[in-house]
Amino acid sequence: MSSRLWRTAALFAVALLLSSQAAAHGVADGDKGYIQEITGVHLFPFAYLGAKHMITGYDHLLFLAGVIFFLYRLRDITIYVTLFAIGHSTTMLAGVFFNVTMSAYLIDAIIGLSVVYKALDNLGAYQTWFGFQPDTKAATLIFGLFHGFGLATKVQDYQISPDGLLPNLIAFNVGVEIGQLLALGAILILMGFWRRSPSFWRTAYTANVAMMAAGFILIGLHMTGYFIDRT
Repeated sequence: MSSRLWRTAALFAVALLLSSQAAAHGVADGDKGYIQEITGVHLFPFAYLGAKHMITGYDHLLFLAGVIFFLYRLRDITIYVTLFAIGHSTTMLAGVFFNVTMSAYLIDAIIGLSVVYKALDNLGAYQTWFGFQPDTKAATLIFGLFHGFGLATKVQDYQISPDGLLPNLIAFNVGVEIGQLLALGAILILMGFWRRSPSFWRTAYTANVAMMAAGFILIGLHMTGYFIDRT
């Protein structure tokens, strides 16, 4: 592996570490305080929080970027993004409404694993190592379910009032989808310019190695948090 590749991966990893320490993919104190104080149906605030969470959710966006990395046709992008949306919407709504509790650290570590999986898939590692290609649609749906549980753990941290819970959850989920579409649009625009440049095929490998490194860092951070939390 070239020194340039290692430098790119290292810079990406450092940036992710800094952002992780700054945000920790948690709930902002201002948002949490506001949600804990209100009761009843508040559709627009919850939609805003859902969109904000998705746009600032770097782990979700990394996986989504990996999913569409080599997709060129709008039909294919729509299929995969829809599968991901079905997955995370199902478990987010069910997890919060039925109060399914689990360790946020473990779920976020699995989300990091999903980033590693997709980066390796884009690198053709499974065909090279094992001689077969996993079902990418099924994997997108399954990892979408885990991403939804990750969203559920964050929503549960808001400690939402049971008064108006279901409409507020639906509004939050709508906001998540809006945020996902906005983020997807930005990613596709950037990818479009990148794909037209002569450097795309030279740097695509580097980008996926950096993505894989970021996934491993996410796994390490969250597993460390899990074991520290247990002590």
